[in-house]
Amino acid sequence: MIRAFCVSLVFMGFFNCSNNPEIFVEHIEGYWEIDEVTLKDGSKRDYNFNSTIDYIEITDSLTGFRKKLKPNFSGTFETSNDAEQLKIVLENDSLNLYYKTPFHSWKETVLNATKDELLILNTNKDMYLYKRYEPINLEE
Repeated sequence: MIRAFCVSLVFMGFFNCSNNPEIFVEHIEGYWEIDEVTLKDGSKRDYNFNSTIDYIEITDSLTGFRKKLKPNFSGTFETSNDAEQLKIVLENDSLNLYYKTPFHSWKETVLNATKDELLILNTNKDMYLYKRYEPINLEE
């Protein structure tokens, strides 16, 4: 299992090197829900249902915030005033997100970002695969 995780990290490293990580910036903003997490030890956890989603907003100065939202069936969201301030930094051929709250600060590395998926590596070496959030349509 650890071998499979190492192989996937090498593959992601190769994939990331073949692209300019600066192009990921245009895809980060928006509504995201966790699809799966691959832990450092190689074990995976699938998320078939998420009670909350992440909303990321980026400004022209490559700063912004991430906020947890709870979707309602009416198509709106519940949230609090809490938000994690973030700064996007391109360094060492990587695109990093630096987060800050009054209580903590940390860094995450964007391994890949497309219109539909966002792959992030956190400081614990856990990989989070997000998919673009699509509201549930009860009328279909």
